[in-house]
Amino acid sequence: MGGKTKFYIVAAEALPEIFIKVAQAKQMLQTGEVSTVGAATREVGISRSAFYKYKDAVQPFNNMKAGRIITFYVMLKDNPGVLSNILTIFAASGANILTINQSIPTNGCAAVTISAETSEMPSSLEDLLSRVSAASGVVKFEILAG
Repeated sequence: MGGKTKFYIVAAEALPEIFIKVAQAKQMLQTGEVSTVGAATREVGISRSAFYKYKDAVQPFNNMKAGRIITFYVMLKDNPGVLSNILTIFAASGANILTINQSIPTNGCAAVTISAETSEMPSSLEDLLSRVSAASGVVKFEILAG
């Protein structure tokens, strides 16, 4: 084998039942509905060995875009309400903020990194970028990672 992994989008109805059950077991574990692989596999009616055999190869399509975490860097003027305004723009865009790290302001500016889950945003990433970049008090705004 040794080549690149290929992915296919296949209608659930065309898949063997084991793949659907592995996906169901994984979701039960992720949501905390069950706490062990044994409990999840019993609940969906498959063996633990089947779960372990396919667990890394089966992903529901809607979860494939999940985990779209982007880290932004923003240099802000040290004025009251500037960070609050930026966070309001993120919230209005539908981005889910995961972390915020701010340096102590020096020379009238503070560096801030914001990590956000962006896969469920109804607006585009470009819209978020332009709105934050145009906001009052923003000196610089860019994507660091993602």
